[in-house]
Amino acid sequence: MADLIIVESPSKAKTLKNYLGSGYNIVASKGHIRDLPAARLSVDVKHDFAPKYSIVKGKEKLVKELKAAVAESDRVYLATDPDREGEAISWHLAEILGLDLDDENRVTFNEITKTGVKNGMANPRRVDLDLVNAQQARRILDRLVGYKLSPFVSQKIRRGLSAGRVQSVALRIITDRENEIRAFVPEEYWTLEGKFNCSKKTFVADFYGDETGKIELKTEADVNSYIDRLEGASYYISSLKNGTRKKNPAPPFITSTLQQEASKRLGFRAERTMKIAQELYEGLNIPGYGSIGLITYMRTDSLRVSEEARASAKEFIAKTYGEKYNPDKPNYYKSRSNAQDGHEAIRPSTISITPESIKESLSAEQYKLYSLIWKRFLASMMASCVHNTSKLEIRSTHSGVPEDKYCVFTASGYSVKFDGFTVLYNANDEEEKSKLPEGLKANDNLKLKDLGKNQHFTQAPPRYTEEALIKTLEENGVGRPSTYATIISTIVKREYVSRKSKQLIPTELGEAIVGLLKDKFKNIVNVKFTAQMELGLDRVGEGEEDYVKMLHSFYDDFDKNLQKVKSEMDGVKIQLKEDETDIPCEKCGRMMVIKTGRFGKFLACPGYPECKTTKPYVVETEATCPICGGKVISKKSKRGYTFFGCDNWPECNFMTWDKPTKEKCPNCGKSLFKGKGGIVSCLDEKCGYKAKEAKSRKAKNEE
Repeated sequence: MADLIIVESPSKAKTLKNYLGSGYNIVASKGHIRDLPAARLSVDVKHDFAPKYSIVKGKEKLVKELKAAVAESDRVYLATDPDREGEAISWHLAEILGLDLDDENRVTFNEITKTGVKNGMANPRRVDLDLVNAQQARRILDRLVGYKLSPFVSQKIRRGLSAGRVQSVALRIITDRENEIRAFVPEEYWTLEGKFNCSKKTFVADFYGDETGKIELKTEADVNSYIDRLEGASYYISSLKNGTRKKNPAPPFITSTLQQEASKRLGFRAERTMKIAQELYEGLNIPGYGSIGLITYMRTDSLRVSEEARASAKEFIAKTYGEKYNPDKPNYYKSRSNAQDGHEAIRPSTISITPESIKESLSAEQYKLYSLIWKRFLASMMASCVHNTSKLEIRSTHSGVPEDKYCVFTASGYSVKFDGFTVLYNANDEEEKSKLPEGLKANDNLKLKDLGKNQHFTQAPPRYTEEALIKTLEENGVGRPSTYATIISTIVKREYVSRKSKQLIPTELGEAIVGLLKDKFKNIVNVKFTAQMELGLDRVGEGEEDYVKMLHSFYDDFDKNLQKVKSEMDGVKIQLKEDETDIPCEKCGRMMVIKTGRFGKFLACPGYPECKTTKPYVVETEATCPICGGKVISKKSKRGYTFFGCDNWPECNFMTWDKPTKEKCPNCGKSLFKGKGGIVSCLDEKCGYKAKEAKSRKAKNEE
């Protein structure tokens, strides 16, 4: 009889089989096996929030198979992911399969490599009930807020809305920034720069001030007064300081910084980044290695790195770049005070597996993300970059003007003395190096070639991008890094926030929700309150706080306030401007409004119940049907996926998953559609135009 190992995903099971061989039967639970049913609250509030779990729909057969596998095994190991969620899944499995929670049957793998798996199997432990309770507390909290508050918000604003515990705070942060932008009043300011020459060497210096100190130039009159004052002046270098400075490498990735950097450098959304990272962690088939996990566990906020990994990095750096690229003292990084130290930072599991050496075995996205992780980690272990720096001050002099009356210009620059870690990875992407001419000395006389003045206006704070929002959530202790991708995906999918380029912009619906919550449920959208809740969950996970008491401390006041607000707002309905259309009702002439029902959006007369006219809500595109020339409209499948079809259906049966564009086919003039891989094509079968094919033909013609 073989030992049974239960993991979460089939791909992880496949990788483990590569290391453990035939003595083990490895099966996957495919995520959660038991959860709170979605159709009801499933939490007994009157009896200390006792959760009412049930088997996840569709997994009944899998549970039978797992029970049969347990009966045929000598020993069972629970090897779900090494975090709170994974611990809870192991606990649920133990409960369902009748395993003894006092048994040391829980194993975790920080990395899915031969060493990582061997270490995990050699150190089984009991299921950590404190971590399980922390996960249960979070799940129950989110269920209580969602099931109690969402119906109220839906009733007051629009049917089908949700108000999540953490998503509402994220939405508030985005909305508050939008209000800052609206309230922002630009202020004028000016800059003055001088172009100086010394021994045929020209450089630019910025006006700093005068003998009284730094001067702010707020108007053109301010600038002109100094230009007049500098008329006929001579200039000299009053001070010159040369030195060196160290630029230290960025630490290895944690979950939040990986999401931020992948957004910045690769254009990946957080959800996409985590999906690819999961694939890299669970294992891929690499020639010469078999199925192997390429990175350590990707849900972590610890900057700890094992000494074995440090030694491997040091050896690789010396061999590849030279010993001088290793630091004199090892680089250690301090994690945030509230970081969970259960896992290492995100790093390659085997440093010698370079991105280039396995490029052919990875998808384009996997290669890009693995390269980012590999380079960031190796650079974090390397020596600092060293700059030669110079800073000079220029003073003006006038014949007949006292020496204590002068104007000051300043300039600074640097050159690279030793590239250090930047030979591999530069977190700040400093491509241009500012450098002052060599040979400048204190008291050198300078010739002014030109004075340039420029008008500027202060800028409003920028809208949040995914990268910036994740950074803000982390800095404020809101949510956990592993939840950021889901939070952002949810508020965009529910149309509380729209995307414009990379910017996150609150919709009127999103602002209405935040306005209602800020007015009536201050704690739900209070950043500090939510952060305190996260700390409370951490204390539960560390065994320092009872999760039932924690739930009472939140829910008792929340429920009391909810009942009060329901009474105060009885009969009140918030009307949104964005719900109004310019489509008149065919019966009474009123402008129809957009409503949301069980099957999505539809148009309805605002005169209900006097007028009950409704009609389908159609989102038109700028494309025309390639078959009949009718309008192409956006539609929804039964599962909620967007597709496009002809407005003349059922007379015309044109349908496509490809997205309509504004462009016209250069061959036949019909609309072009964008499909997988960014291929823009004409969907008229007689034409068959494709953008990439056109480029290749053009290239051939040029040849």
